[in-house]
Amino acid sequence: MVKLIALYKKSADPEEFERHYTSVHTPLVRKYPGLRRLEITRVTAAPLDDVRYHLVAEMYFDSREAMDEALSSPEGKAVSKDLMSFAAPLVTVFFGDTQEEYNFQ
Repeated sequence: MVKLIALYKKSADPEEFERHYTSVHTPLVRKYPGLRRLEITRVTAAPLDDVRYHLVAEMYFDSREAMDEALSSPEGKAVSKDLMSFAAPLVTVFFGDTQEEYNFQ
């Protein structure tokens, strides 16, 4: 599997960011063709008390090809357009290949 990762810095207006992210952006993301899993993590603390980030979103796809198809689809273009409209200066986006899961229990 591969994942698309979006790392968001803190916004000057966290309430407005949360409103838009939850009510507009996330519903668009959920429409990605081939999306297998969406994981959203709100950052609450950091070991050195320097919390620079607000949110991490991870979107899982079966393959790089499936992710590329999703990103170039009409739904993917709508996600990108929305992202740039409300979070362009806050977000860093990158891709990653997932490794085997380890269960430590």
